[in-house]
Amino acid sequence: KEPGFRSSVGENPAPENEGLAVDTGLKPAGPTPSSSRFQVDLVAEAAGAADKTLASGDKDAPAPEGSEPAAGGEEAKGRFRVVNFVDPSGASPPEAVPAEGFQNGDTVMSEGSLHSSTGGQHHYHYDTHTNTYYLRTFGHNTIDAVPNIDFYRQTAAPLGDKLIRPTLSELHDELDKEPFEDGFANGDELTPAEEAAAKEASEPKGAVKFGWIKGVLVRCMLNIWGVMLFIRMSWIVGQAGIVLSCVIVLMATVVTTITGLSTSAIATNGFVRGGGAYYLISRSLGPEFGGSIGLIFAFANAVAVAMYVVGFAETVVELLSVDCIMTDEINDIRIVGTITVILLLGISVAGMEWEAKAQIFLLVVLITAIFNYFIGSFIPLQSKESQGFFGYDSGIMMENMGPDFRGTESFFSVFAIFFPAATGILAGANISGDLSDPQLAIPRGTLLAILITGIVYLGVAISTGSCIVRDATGNDNDTRSAQIMANCTDAACKFGYDFSSCKSDDGLYNCRYGLQNDFQVMSIVSGFGPIITAGIFSATLSSALASLVSAPKVFQALCKDNIYPGLEMFAKGYGKNNEPLRGYILTFCIALAFILIAQLNIIAPIISNFFLASYALINFSVFHASLANSPGWRPSFKYYNMWVSLAGAVLCCVVMFVINWWAALMTNVIVMGLYIYVSYKKPDVNWGSSTQALTYHQALTHSLHLSSVEDHIKNFRPQCLVMTGYPNSRPALLHLVHAFTKNVGLMICGHVRTGSRRPNFKELSNDQTRYQRWLMKNETKAFYTPVFAEDIREGTQYLLQAAGLGRLRPNTLVIGFKNDWKDGDMMNVETYIQMIHDAFDYQYGAVVLRLKEGLDVSHISEQDDLLSSQEKTSGMKDVVVSIDMKDSDGDSSKPSSKATSVQNSPAIQKGDDDERKAARKPLLRKEKSPQTLNVAEQRLLDASQLFKRKQGKGTVDVWWLFDDGGLTLLIPYLLTNKKKWNDCKIRVFIGGKINRIDHDRRAMATLLSKFRIDFSDINVLGDINTKPKKENVTAFEEMIEPYRLKEDDMEQDTAEALKASEPWRITDNELELYRAKTNRQIRLNELLKEHSSTANLIVMSMPLARKGAVSSALYMSWLETLSKDLPPLLLVRGNHQSVLTFYS
Repeated sequence: KEPGFRSSVGENPAPENEGLAVDTGLKPAGPTPSSSRFQVDLVAEAAGAADKTLASGDKDAPAPEGSEPAAGGEEAKGRFRVVNFVDPSGASPPEAVPAEGFQNGDTVMSEGSLHSSTGGQHHYHYDTHTNTYYLRTFGHNTIDAVPNIDFYRQTAAPLGDKLIRPTLSELHDELDKEPFEDGFANGDELTPAEEAAAKEASEPKGAVKFGWIKGVLVRCMLNIWGVMLFIRMSWIVGQAGIVLSCVIVLMATVVTTITGLSTSAIATNGFVRGGGAYYLISRSLGPEFGGSIGLIFAFANAVAVAMYVVGFAETVVELLSVDCIMTDEINDIRIVGTITVILLLGISVAGMEWEAKAQIFLLVVLITAIFNYFIGSFIPLQSKESQGFFGYDSGIMMENMGPDFRGTESFFSVFAIFFPAATGILAGANISGDLSDPQLAIPRGTLLAILITGIVYLGVAISTGSCIVRDATGNDNDTRSAQIMANCTDAACKFGYDFSSCKSDDGLYNCRYGLQNDFQVMSIVSGFGPIITAGIFSATLSSALASLVSAPKVFQALCKDNIYPGLEMFAKGYGKNNEPLRGYILTFCIALAFILIAQLNIIAPIISNFFLASYALINFSVFHASLANSPGWRPSFKYYNMWVSLAGAVLCCVVMFVINWWAALMTNVIVMGLYIYVSYKKPDVNWGSSTQALTYHQALTHSLHLSSVEDHIKNFRPQCLVMTGYPNSRPALLHLVHAFTKNVGLMICGHVRTGSRRPNFKELSNDQTRYQRWLMKNETKAFYTPVFAEDIREGTQYLLQAAGLGRLRPNTLVIGFKNDWKDGDMMNVETYIQMIHDAFDYQYGAVVLRLKEGLDVSHISEQDDLLSSQEKTSGMKDVVVSIDMKDSDGDSSKPSSKATSVQNSPAIQKGDDDERKAARKPLLRKEKSPQTLNVAEQRLLDASQLFKRKQGKGTVDVWWLFDDGGLTLLIPYLLTNKKKWNDCKIRVFIGGKINRIDHDRRAMATLLSKFRIDFSDINVLGDINTKPKKENVTAFEEMIEPYRLKEDDMEQDTAEALKASEPWRITDNELELYRAKTNRQIRLNELLKEHSSTANLIVMSMPLARKGAVSSALYMSWLETLSKDLPPLLLVRGNHQSVLTFYS
């Protein structure tokens, strides 16, 4: 017996009796000289070791004492996965093994690595056949894996176990340990016998799988050769003649062949599971079409059972009608039909094996009957001549060549009667889950069945038309007499018969025999009549049986995908073949209900239409997938063409209306109704459908097309880069911008992630997916774009330069006002103001939103209550439980010297706060005990929902003081056009001179009317240049006092050094230089309080500061002074290019 593991390469081989519990002592977190080579340390935690010891079956191995989780364990968590342990010995799998069990460094156990040797002791091997990590690739020690089919399986793959290839980060990231060298304890490889045993253990035993003949060809042939072959084909020839009968057969065959080719293409484009037509359509066109077709296809199959059983019962009752009528004809059909369907249900429930045997037997009977007819057609008998059968004759053939439609029949009505006989080509595909190789079986079996059945139909049409006359009396005495010999022109005349008496003077026909009159004429022709009756029984019962099996299988697949809520109970399968017993019972009940109607002339066309709708969508799927040009569309079956498939889809639709226009309309209404329902419910599935691929293709094409055209002022849209941070951390900012960009312009939620630790790009990618989904769930039409950067300014520069695509690029930067600027590090203010300067440098407009309560709610744990409940439920599947590194309260609401306090700095996380906030991301939070909010937090929460509510009657005040191209006017116009804001009126305020107020008002009114912008009032502020109140000027000076440089009070060198280290400081020189501008901001705040204190929103021209001339502290003080103690205020400055025009 060999040692289970070596504890370290080349050192201390484990004593044999220790089994798995090796090297359990405490390990230092980092590499030490003795353990610096690649190690296999199985045990990281005491509990884990104990579990694994138990699982190993080694009862003597001591559980480690005092071992604690290694510090490095946290880092490794989740890096490796353990998938399905297979134990060929039949021992129960170790269920107690924790998820992070057999993992260390760069190795992992995977399926096939748990084996039994003598004495029941389990040994662990690193094998290079089935292991996830190929430790020896081309003779070198590496975990880089060679290509293997098992890496590409889906998790729930029915064909075998899924292996997981090493991730890019496992190969690419820095290792804590040195690269390992040769001599690694690689373990023994599996012998082929062991590998086969492992494979066998992982597969369910005894499942019956069919090849292409038994599974597809037999089923399709039985389903296509319906009862039509024996009791309607001869009548069709009588009505339409040989030529048009062949045309009818060929037309039907063309439709089914094109559909067969399309089915083959879809079936060979990847692994096909159970569900037949539903599976093929849903995985190609998505759940909307798949769900609607799946339901009606399963229903059509269930009703088809009734149709075929009633056909069978009618024949039985007709045979018994001579002396065995039980009650009356209708009730006899019901009794026989009920007994039949119960027997068929018994065969189906007994299992697919029995059902397949029954199908083979029925096929033999059917083929015998067909041969019996053809043999009989070569043996003309004197006794059959009076019934119209004279053997093959050119005269009869020529007479029957053209059509002879009688009564109300026409070419299309006869075609409608024949077409259902050609359906049934999906009988094989419907049991795709029971085929051993669906990709080979479906194309080969389906197309061959269409070919064989088509040839037989043509053969029967030509044969019957060549040896049977249209009308015969059945009376042996109707031989021709000499006197009328000259007048006789019929083909029967030369055989000595005169059937002219069949046609009465009024043009009606009254004979019982011949092609036109006798549905059982093939029984007369055949060598032995009763075999044709057996053939009719076989054709009806086999079709009924195929439909009885198809309906539950398709319905089960539909229910498994959970597209229609409430149907999950039918998804359950029983036995080794996963038989849908509940589905069988349901199908039986539906079939029984329609059998009891016993009049299926109305139901039959609806069923044909349901089948045709599925055929049309299968053809359309191929066209759609080819049109989308997705790299994933690469069927191994090459004999298809997208345009032929489209023609097939159109043909199917045409045939639907030809067969029965009202049934076609009804089918379309039902399909559309189900489609709209599934679209509305939006099932949470992603099958990589061609609809997705085509959407991408169109988006790409249109984006390129858009970029080839120059922008025009008339088409200007505000495309906003909104620095929200996590989208749910600043709801007011998100809602307001979304209000004027929804369905109008682009909105990108920018988020700059900063921090000292190494950036985790995988986490960034996961966040992007998670928060994009959050935006979608909250019906916010925006994109979430996070970036890693050294500081917020650098991150914003990345976004300003690179966000967007072609013409779909932002042109306006939107940020929240930094309410807490006086509390934190002034370098953060410098960064904040530089962001605004950067926006102007990149020719962006800039917008700043200020709410006096603040914007950022991410530090309030109770904000979960205000986040929509649907977001919480949808987030459940993504929840990552993060443990807060700091106290559960966190201190993020307190200002910190290193990080800007959370209040409203746009989208920033810095330094130590990063780890703390990562644990506090609103979507990923652990539940905290409810805590009472203080007044400020409650106000902040209320304010954050301000723009989500409908705004009552009020005003949006536009202070358009400086012409920035019109953005200051365009934003409020777009806003008041929305439903939530349409009760608000626009008031415009402009600066002017006292003596020209009327003139300025008229000029502005003219401009606004030319722009076609509605306004309720225009105010000209004549007193804008009046000096501000003294107390307000004093308050301003007190505010800026701490930030002044006061260079006059110090040496010049000292002042320059201080200014260099603290560039935000305000010099005495600039303060004096910009005294007038300062006073204007103070005065404007007074005017705003006077005129707009009750407005729902104020939109105002943002004051500009010359870059390099005005320090950031002074500029921030201007913005603070201008906007304090006011309703919600939007400071707007466009990029001084026109965004409004009055030219058409």
